[in-house]
Amino acid sequence: MLRVMTDCIDQPLARVAEALRKRDVSSVELVKEALARHGNRGTGLNAYKHMDEEAAQSAALLADDLLASESGGPLCGVPVSVKDLYGVQGMPTFAGTARRLPPSWETDAWLVARLRSQGAVVMGKTHTVELAYGAVGINPHWGTPRNPWDAEQARIPGGSSCGAAVSLWEGSALVALGSDTGGSIRIPASMTGTVGHKPTHDRWSVAGVVPLSTTLDSVGALTRTAEDNAYFFGAVDPAWGDANALLRHLSTLGPASLRFGVPRCAIWNDCQTDITSALQRALDDLEAHGWNRVSVDGALLDEAQRLYMTGGIAGAECRAFLERDLPGWLEILDPLVGARLAGAPGRDSERYADSVTERARLMARAERLFEGADLLVLPTAIITPPFVSDLQDLDRYVETNTAALRPTCPASMLGLCAVTLPVGLDEADMPVGLQLVAQAGHDEMLLAAALAVERALGTAEQQLGRPPYLAALSGPG
Repeated sequence: MLRVMTDCIDQPLARVAEALRKRDVSSVELVKEALARHGNRGTGLNAYKHMDEEAAQSAALLADDLLASESGGPLCGVPVSVKDLYGVQGMPTFAGTARRLPPSWETDAWLVARLRSQGAVVMGKTHTVELAYGAVGINPHWGTPRNPWDAEQARIPGGSSCGAAVSLWEGSALVALGSDTGGSIRIPASMTGTVGHKPTHDRWSVAGVVPLSTTLDSVGALTRTAEDNAYFFGAVDPAWGDANALLRHLSTLGPASLRFGVPRCAIWNDCQTDITSALQRALDDLEAHGWNRVSVDGALLDEAQRLYMTGGIAGAECRAFLERDLPGWLEILDPLVGARLAGAPGRDSERYADSVTERARLMARAERLFEGADLLVLPTAIITPPFVSDLQDLDRYVETNTAALRPTCPASMLGLCAVTLPVGLDEADMPVGLQLVAQAGHDEMLLAAALAVERALGTAEQQLGRPPYLAALSGPG
């Protein structure tokens, strides 16, 4: 049974769910294997702020009861990790800060409740950048999760959902919940060779998640593959609730009629040459598979990027949340976050009001990006993930944070949906992510495109192999 179980946890999510339903493997066995992988790799990878083995085993027992009675949902019995920004009943919430948040933040967030109602097993809470205010992935309070693609030196995993993708490679979770304000799902997914989807803003409720920006926050998931992400979306989205039905629907949406637009913009111009080369090879392969490539005017993306970085919307809203709900918290933040938040405008300032007005103006023009294309293709990261040791200086940190956000924040500012998936390695042998961006509300088409890309180019493991750091750790998987 151990051999069957070990093989099962590495299978596509839909196949794992089928094996659970058919009772070929139990949730207890699956969770036992997930915990074993955490035991073998957890210290080195440092994905989790809080791991509750006893609660996970209890939840697995309940999931097996649901499976036996055929009353569980599509994700029943599946191990899931949750970003330490979400409220989870029975688990502390720190939101990456040095102090535990009040008990009001320890009830199930909307997305956690959706999973629990199906019988999914919450393994624990993964590290986040403090208050999710940063794209680098560093947390001086609790340590920075290790990017597993460098076996020699610790590189950043990307943020702010920095532990989420690492938990997937650890093997302790098959789905990792994250949040995305300016790229906090997509950036770590890209830098670690996983798949991350930022759904359309307001498609899913952010209730119960510690807010960074009420204007921009979205919740979603990182997964090992695009197929896994589509299965997850179908399982939890209120419009579907049937993961296999969505997968069948997406498979009918072939790439032949889709036009992917390559925007003429500074994001492409400022991308590292080796990353651009890897992305261009992927686009050439897609064109050979029948995709239609067109060039589009991407000036609006550059305008949106400038507004995100200079308008202060996220900083103003985060600071207002602290002052209202967590008084005194600003003073205990690490300078990497606190110094930047201290300079954020007030919610009642002219600068904030002007930025909100400008965002509305830009969003009104967003449809023009898609007049000649069904979706846009962009880099997800334009730099190789630097070494953690190189980012102790605040100026260097800010420079890296700006570069990390640059290709992802425009989609957030314009209210679009986006997904990233791995398509190659750069010259440092670090993953390269291709970002697909679609109009608001077109998440199904976006996921269909991601699924088609993956089927044309291969999954992360098929293209890139497994992260070198995992080879240095003993244990199964």
